Amino acid sequence: MDERDKRVLKILAKQYKNVAAASTEIINLQSILNLPKGTEHFLTDIHGENEQFNHVLKNGSGSVRRKIDEEFGNTISDRDKRSLATLIYYPEEKLEIVQQQEDNMEDWYKISLHRLVQMTMHVASKYTRSKVRKALPGDFAYVIEELITEKEEIQDKEAYYNEIIHTIIRIGRAPQFIVALSHLIQRLVIDHLHIVGDIYDRGPGPHIIMDTLCAYHSVDVQWGNHDMVWMGAASGHLACIANVIRMAARYGNLATLEDGYGINLLPLATFAMEVYGDTNCDVFRIRYNTDYNTKDLDLDMKMHKAMAILQFKLEGQLILRHPEFGMEERNLLSRIDYGKGTVCIGGKTYRMLDMDFPTIDPQNPYQLTEEESQVMVRLQQAFLGSEKLQRHVRFLYAKGSLYKIYNGNLLYHGCMPMNPDGSFASVQIYGRQYKGKALYDILEYYARRGYYAKDASERADGQDIIWYIWAGKGSPVFGKEKMATFEAYFVEEKEARKERKNPYYQLLDREETVNAILQEFGLDLKGAHIINGHVPVEQIHGESPVKCGGKLLIIDGGFSKAYHQKTGIAGYTLVCNSRGMRLVAHEYFESAAAAVSKESDILSDSVEVETFARRKLVADTDIGREIKENIRDLEKLLEAYREGTIMEG
Repeated sequence: MDERDKRVLKILAKQYKNVAAASTEIINLQSILNLPKGTEHFLTDIHGENEQFNHVLKNGSGSVRRKIDEEFGNTISDRDKRSLATLIYYPEEKLEIVQQQEDNMEDWYKISLHRLVQMTMHVASKYTRSKVRKALPGDFAYVIEELITEKEEIQDKEAYYNEIIHTIIRIGRAPQFIVALSHLIQRLVIDHLHIVGDIYDRGPGPHIIMDTLCAYHSVDVQWGNHDMVWMGAASGHLACIANVIRMAARYGNLATLEDGYGINLLPLATFAMEVYGDTNCDVFRIRYNTDYNTKDLDLDMKMHKAMAILQFKLEGQLILRHPEFGMEERNLLSRIDYGKGTVCIGGKTYRMLDMDFPTIDPQNPYQLTEEESQVMVRLQQAFLGSEKLQRHVRFLYAKGSLYKIYNGNLLYHGCMPMNPDGSFASVQIYGRQYKGKALYDILEYYARRGYYAKDASERADGQDIIWYIWAGKGSPVFGKEKMATFEAYFVEEKEARKERKNPYYQLLDREETVNAILQEFGLDLKGAHIINGHVPVEQIHGESPVKCGGKLLIIDGGFSKAYHQKTGIAGYTLVCNSRGMRLVAHEYFESAAAAVSKESDILSDSVEVETFARRKLVADTDIGREIKENIRDLEKLLEAYREGTIMEG
């Protein structure tokens, strides 16, 4: 035994002080290895749709209803199953309705509690008692454990359990107990959650989604380009701040910033009224939803235009600072003929739809006016000072990354930048060329420095890279030749607005392409998958999310309402349990209130992507590998105790 091994074993001996303790832990760990692997739930491109997100999270993409069917079969009606599912999803809201409508609450409590206890026993059966115990709510931990644990020593088990439930009802704790069991079932149905990017923008509730994720028991995030721009804004980067506010204005979600994050937009509103008061803002229409207060429409359009012009100026300055980004063609303010009212894009001249620009100097179009500079300073202070935004972004850094390898699968939001021939595209980052996994790694390094670096210059370089990850043509998270924001506002011709995707998206059904990516990240080709989102799959036009025979899955089906007409559905999710992988296509979600009152679920079509040849166990997972290493260390400790190399405590 070398000195290093001896040091490790001495540290381990402090926790397991003798042969008995080490032996018991080995037995416990070995038993865990033989349990079925936990269920993984994959969601992507949520885009602020908090109600639909929360419902999909509560029902586990249909996993809860499947567990109900498994447990009760034909012993209860379909109506009772729907009612039980609704109770599990929304216990507080369902209880409120039942208490108003039900004549005999005691009988309803008795039936519901028995069914919930059965469900809890069913979903807890694949976990160790220790893991279930850690998930139990504090107030009812002992009682729940009594109800879901088999007691061989008790003769009349039914009477024993009935008496516990009767007591819960008699002392008036049934509603609270039902809520606790429902939340526990939700938690145990899904062991781990993967968010494959784009929590932010378009929808009204990204802050609500982030609150939910921060409290979730086990989660990781692969950053999407929309997450990146918010992370850049939280770091104080002006171009990212401009993008975030412009998009919030465009989709009628300025309340997300003001009410959700406490960001004061009054300086921008005052500036917009004063400077853009008599300006034509017709092309800056608001794509608002039913919750939008239309009395703000005129002001919001002015703020929308003011922020768009600020964005184009700030991005222009950034592109001029970084010629290595190769994005000079995106500096379109200097390609406008201000006399003729035209703009040159890609060698072609187009008529501008709007030429009313009170803050643009044609001789120096990227220079901010003094008033614009003051507005941006105030907005920067507001973003840096938002406690909730900073907390959410720190969570994204702590739980997130540009890619993740988990249980033999590769997760990333966008793409692997490629050349048309299928080779990895090389991208220059601060004087050096990167491609493949190295490109992902260097971009993530700078993205973290952009938020955490103490040195101002290093932090500024990192923040500019965060913006590049958001919209740069070499960004694996963006994956397109350009972001045609300018064209979307000012050019009528669709050809100018087209955003050409990276060749990656034309090569996805080639096995050699997918295999090359998996090998680049060190994955075994047998059984590995790539899971990504970012580009909505247009099911309405017959497009399939399953690529390359199931080796690659694009699970963006359009959670955002803005994409529903384009995709024909309201999002894909993916569920991977011990028996296989299942892709779920969701129909439109009306509302949480409708789900409770009508006992309606999201209608979903489920497709088996892969059925495993044998049931996967914890031993087959990343956690299983860690457990095996722990067992090996403990076995070495046992040997050291028995040889006397290390003394028992």
